[in-house]
Amino acid sequence: MGFGLLCRRSHRRTERNLARKPRLGRLQRRTDHPSTVFQILMTKSYLRRVGLLAALLPVLFITFQSASTKAEAASPFNRAAMWIWYIDDSNGGNLRSIIRQARQADIGTLFIKSGDGDDVWSQFNKPIVRRLQRAGLKVCGWQYTYGRRPIAEARVAATAKRRGADCFVINAEAEYEGKYAAADWYIRELRRLVGPKFPLGLSSFPYVHYHPGFPFSVLLGPGAATVNLPQVYWHTIGDSVRTSVEITWEQNSVYKRPIRATGQTWDGPPKRDLLAFRKFMINYGSAASWWSWQETDSAEWDALEKPVTRVAGYRAFTGKVQLNLGDRGDQVVWLQQHLIALGYTMQPTGIFNRVTHRAVRRFQKSRGLAVDGRVGNRTWNRLMRTTPVRVRWSAARSRSRPAGISAANAPLAAPLSADIPAVRNEIAGAKP
Repeated sequence: MGFGLLCRRSHRRTERNLARKPRLGRLQRRTDHPSTVFQILMTKSYLRRVGLLAALLPVLFITFQSASTKAEAASPFNRAAMWIWYIDDSNGGNLRSIIRQARQADIGTLFIKSGDGDDVWSQFNKPIVRRLQRAGLKVCGWQYTYGRRPIAEARVAATAKRRGADCFVINAEAEYEGKYAAADWYIRELRRLVGPKFPLGLSSFPYVHYHPGFPFSVLLGPGAATVNLPQVYWHTIGDSVRTSVEITWEQNSVYKRPIRATGQTWDGPPKRDLLAFRKFMINYGSAASWWSWQETDSAEWDALEKPVTRVAGYRAFTGKVQLNLGDRGDQVVWLQQHLIALGYTMQPTGIFNRVTHRAVRRFQKSRGLAVDGRVGNRTWNRLMRTTPVRVRWSAARSRSRPAGISAANAPLAAPLSADIPAVRNEIAGAKP
């Protein structure tokens, strides 16, 4: 995590060790089965059926809405969370102390490292996971990935679920720049192993525009991670809390995944910044997580435990990245995946060329938008109603496309934009 350099060192570090009911009238019979209710309704007159259905609809709506709200609240990603790199470096590995500290700071989820590359970490095991879960905590595994052996890495990731994880987070950073095929192999294998509904998150760069060759569109695309946990390390980046948060939302919101930002206690941020970050997250409706437990000192824990309220008078930033003719990068790939899904013929090259420009103008005209060929808020909002095509980058080892193969199914190993170098590794503090 931001922690790329730390995690690479960790790769070399050795692990430490039926009662019968009385008869009732026809419409009074008790039943919990929906089909029975509708059967009774259908035996009445048309007007009676319409009247009863009209009366039931609000009840059904409230019931389903309540169930949906409860499910969302139960998600491990919707709780304040703390990242743990080494358990034995977190309160000395004392689980009782960890549980007590988490409760004091209202931490509901722990992201515990369960693997590094193709190595499984034994610290993420069933007894520890169960002990923490019995204390009311959600426990999720996370893995630093490299893309060198994506299938093996996916199998390491899936081990966390077998050991009782409530969710899993993919930590992909600089090593994954340009590796679209590896990302595709990894996510397809991981989904095959854990199933389509198991909660997956992606933790990576917050400033997407700094990383035109990074496969966000694969790791956050259809069938991939369902939650985005960008590492918003404002202090390390060198921006204010507000600036970092707004840039992060502008750059990431187009990927259509809930954003659950990761803040920093490492690298010595001012304590007032921790309070400010927590306040902004309330405005954005995002549960914050923190990197990392072992680098959080007592003053920082005090800042995490202090009650806060939203930033008064501040409205969450809703702007989206604007794309124009000539732009290049993964956000253009994402745009092209949407346009292809809508029937426009093109290749997902990551280059905003004239073919893409014409398609955008045609789309804008068809939706009654201003026809300028620029993809801004209004155009994104309409495009994002469409499910983008899923490109099988892993289907080929080269970028050439055999004649006769459609653009949407082209066996490319990566878009042309994958070769564009990163502007800066902002979460490592590197300057452009």
